[in-house]
Amino acid sequence: MSNIQTQKFHKSYLKFTAFVVGSFGPIFFLGTMLSTSEPARWTLDFLSFPLDGIQNYDAPTTRFLSALTGGFLFGWGVCIWCLQKWVYDLAPEGVRKSVLAGILAWCCLDSAGSIASGNASNVAFNIIVLLLAVGPLWKSAK
Repeated sequence: MSNIQTQKFHKSYLKFTAFVVGSFGPIFFLGTMLSTSEPARWTLDFLSFPLDGIQNYDAPTTRFLSALTGGFLFGWGVCIWCLQKWVYDLAPEGVRKSVLAGILAWCCLDSAGSIASGNASNVAFNIIVLLLAVGPLWKSAK
């Protein structure tokens, strides 16, 4: 595949990466209100496998943390989308490396926190999300 084709594919894939990252935002936003918290509660239950119903959104602090998490994830997804739209053509390697660094930083800290909080099973899910979000961006388009 030529450099131009690879860059086009990377730019296109960044849209998918933005969706993977940003799609968690609305799910966790729903966790801010008890009446709509089930998708967020189920997601937390799934990510702290096994599905046992222990995760809940009863505490106001959990709902507040869900608001912050949802906002950060949605904003990060929008940022990746904007980088592919407005910056990638000017600095394809800089955008690729920046997105890759952000995803790796998220994966490391999220995984360490998951282990520290007794939810080590989330590390496997983090690796799956990491692989989906990064895809062909591991390799330079040069």
